[in-house]
Amino acid sequence: MEPVRTREERLKTITTIVYALQAGFFLLGVSALVALILNYVKLDDVRGTWLESHFRWQIRTFWFALLWYALAGLTWIIFLGMLVALANTLWIIYRIIKGWLDLSENQPMYREVPPPPAAPNDVA
Repeated sequence: MEPVRTREERLKTITTIVYALQAGFFLLGVSALVALILNYVKLDDVRGTWLESHFRWQIRTFWFALLWYALAGLTWIIFLGMLVALANTLWIIYRIIKGWLDLSENQPMYREVPPPPAAPNDVA
């Protein structure tokens, strides 16, 4: 008998698929669009869970990447576009890796940094 998967496990699998589709963008560009559609279709299902932060991360990755590639295209003629496109590609790779690693550790994106420990009071 197959174990019953929880709702969170199913949503985590979908989130993993979206990261894979985003990574597949470098082989087949349309996969990024499929990933975005999947994000928007399943967004209501992840609301209020730690996976919502991953969906927000993935959606922002798509739209900002599109913006920067558009700017790269507009400035390609002056060779600045090549640098913008390269920087954007590296940024996309970073976001996919960072998101996928945090997902594999069951960590939300945008974690708050705890404040530093208080210094001991010097009472003399």
